[in-house]
Amino acid sequence: MFVSFLESIKYVGHLYPISLLRIYMGYTFLDMALTRLNGAFIREPRLAAIIVESLPQANLPTWYANFLQHAVVPNWQFFAYFITYCEFIIGISFLIGFLVRPSALLGIFLMLNFIYAGRDVATGVQQIQLVLFIIMFWVGAGRCLGFDYFFYKRQRGLWW
Repeated sequence: MFVSFLESIKYVGHLYPISLLRIYMGYTFLDMALTRLNGAFIREPRLAAIIVESLPQANLPTWYANFLQHAVVPNWQFFAYFITYCEFIIGISFLIGFLVRPSALLGIFLMLNFIYAGRDVATGVQQIQLVLFIIMFWVGAGRCLGFDYFFYKRQRGLWW
């Protein structure tokens, strides 16, 4: 497996800059998840407060606004755990380069929800992260400096 890790640089070395970006994003998402896990995001209804505060100003489709108001706000603790652990999964997956494509799909879903439900302040960064997730999914960024190359070499498929 370690030999495959070194071979990935030789055969898929053109993905080296994207793999460094993937590792940085993994570190960022892991740090965000640990901050939320140790902070008050899970214990206090901050998610519900953010949604209630930004819902009147947001120009959302009615079905999504109803979903946020009737499903997410009453069950804020479940969704706070869900967001935190999704960020944790994305961070670990991007750091080790294993199952990067499914994690990028999860990240695309998460960023789309953040962009639609969030405030206007952070949407610029979130839009950049959305584009980076799309690039990570398209390219399969785990093949260079990651464990996806080991599995890609043995069994070709969409997920590697």
